[in-house]
Amino acid sequence: MKDLSINQNDCHFDFTNFEADAIKKLYAGEELSDVLRPLISKIINKSLEGELNAYLDHSKNARSNDGNYRNGNSKKNVKTSQGMIEINVPRDRFASFNPELVKKHQRNIGHSLENKILSLYSLGMSYRDITSHIQELYGIELSEGQLTAITDKIWTELVEWRSRPLDKVYPFVFMDAMFFKVKDEGKVVPKALYMVLGVNQMGYKEILGIYVCESEGARFWLSVLTDLSNRGVKDILIASIDNLKGFSEAIESIFPCTEVQLCVIHQIRNSLRCVASKDQKEFMKDLKDVYKADTKELAEQNLDILDDKWNKKYPIVIKSWNANWERLSRYFVVD
Repeated sequence: MKDLSINQNDCHFDFTNFEADAIKKLYAGEELSDVLRPLISKIINKSLEGELNAYLDHSKNARSNDGNYRNGNSKKNVKTSQGMIEINVPRDRFASFNPELVKKHQRNIGHSLENKILSLYSLGMSYRDITSHIQELYGIELSEGQLTAITDKIWTELVEWRSRPLDKVYPFVFMDAMFFKVKDEGKVVPKALYMVLGVNQMGYKEILGIYVCESEGARFWLSVLTDLSNRGVKDILIASIDNLKGFSEAIESIFPCTEVQLCVIHQIRNSLRCVASKDQKEFMKDLKDVYKADTKELAEQNLDILDDKWNKKYPIVIKSWNANWERLSRYFVVD
């Protein structure tokens, strides 16, 4: 494995073919499922352990007053929108424990449950917030003892995950926000879930952080980037973002040598909104020749062809590609 550290004087790139291949796969539309599933599974497992603790009214390895005690666990596959996940359901000796979060014969968890689980990983949630969130997560009335047992199990896991040290260098980092609705002081309000996905030097993807705010904005992204820096990140070679105003400048203020890559997927989606449905198939065929080209030179030749063919019909779309091209094509800078 080559050294991927950045020379601060010339900021040159030094990728291996392995890392370049990982980046191409991400841009081919590979989902985040393989990194989101473990997070969902962790919270479910910790919640179930907390449930059993509350049910037995004691910690691990101790016996309850009636002689009941932990008796290992059984593996169970449940379906999520991110695919199948395996969870460990704790058992008791009397086989009388019936978990509430994922019931005995339940094989599918709802999308809203997944969103709530992911939001637990966000920064800025206090112990009290987590407790309130868990009660909403279960959707049933829980006793104070049950809430405490479940929260205590999850709290340590979350604190460790949020503050864990990160690698010094990430060849590629994706930053984007997803939106969902939550109940806040009795009202349902929209929240932005900021996601930071990194590709490490071995080519593996990992979630570097999850953060929650009322809306997406460059100022909050600056605090996210500061958190990454405080946890040990010194350099990001390429950061993929949407075209949010001020976002690029926020990145460059913390990581001045980072190449900012505008997200091709966002650009494509925005483009298709302006293309008539009858033309979309043919337009996408021509557009793929641009962003899937083997070299930047070939991509620019194909962009000229796209311009000649579609500019009269969709001038706004073509203008957007030309105006943003320099930051849409940064991923071609691979040695």
